[in-house]
Amino acid sequence: MRVAIISLSEEGLKLSKKLKSILDEDSTIIKTDLFYKNVKKNFNIGFSEYDEIIAIMATGIVIRSINNLIVSKTTDPGVINIDEKGEFVVSLLSGHIGGANNFTRKISNYLGAKEVITTSTDLNNKIAIDYLSNLFYLKISNSKKILDFNKAILKDKKIKLLFNKKTNLTYLIDFINSKKIKEYEISYDENVLENEVKCMVDKSTLSLFERELVLGIGCKKGKSCNDILIGVKKALNDLNLPITRINTISTGEMKINEKGIIDLSNHLKLPLKFVDLEELKLFKSKDLSTSEFVKSKFGIEGVSEQSAMIVAGFDSKLIYKKTAFNGVTIAFSISK
Repeated sequence: MRVAIISLSEEGLKLSKKLKSILDEDSTIIKTDLFYKNVKKNFNIGFSEYDEIIAIMATGIVIRSINNLIVSKTTDPGVINIDEKGEFVVSLLSGHIGGANNFTRKISNYLGAKEVITTSTDLNNKIAIDYLSNLFYLKISNSKKILDFNKAILKDKKIKLLFNKKTNLTYLIDFINSKKIKEYEISYDENVLENEVKCMVDKSTLSLFERELVLGIGCKKGKSCNDILIGVKKALNDLNLPITRINTISTGEMKINEKGIIDLSNHLKLPLKFVDLEELKLFKSKDLSTSEFVKSKFGIEGVSEQSAMIVAGFDSKLIYKKTAFNGVTIAFSISK
């Protein structure tokens, strides 16, 4: 995720610099930018260019500043509010789909602060339908029905989840069964698509569709399948995702004979896509990092991030920046 930290006071600026130094070491944070004063202007930038906004200032100032920027829970960034002493971290906007609740938990843990989350499903230890979709990077077909489902969950009604028996979403079934989540009841229907879960309660229906999660790999020559797998598992642990959530593996064409990557594809039974060198050269994104070694050897700025974003498709998003694991670089991208 891309994070904007907006502060107003000198104490707030100190805290924002401390947070940036922490978040820069977090592979799930693609970029962190600091903004100081000029609050309304900087919130405008935050809403248009960032996934999460950390506002270090009084809550009233935040509310007045974002009031005219709020559009929809499906598109607004997550906004969290922190006092300048760093004692309380408040999830203020887009708690589920925007990820503010989980981000609040992360930041409060980093600061040793008290988290403040006020969404009813979280307070009642229930898994909201939009939280479930955000957790596994699923797309909601009819966001207007979210409230119907979450109201039903709070009334202890069962949400019926219909899967195709050949479903790609086995990780979702495993999660619900392993966590013994009582809010959901699993059934099967051959009319449901393999990448879909149809959700039903009372007279309301919506579907969750799987977005393409692409693992991008770069590595030194001769790295084994196990060497690469160690890095993949560590990255997935950071993302809180099971290995079965990966849809595709990607790398550059210069790795077409790299046995470790090919063996990994066979081991995980996942398609492996090699991206042309010219396509890697031409691909641009403000989120990409640069490797001087790769640039000097192949004339490109990198492999893992670029290949993951290219294979995930137009407007894909990097969710795990290039991270090195003993000669192996791992990145993850998600389709729109």
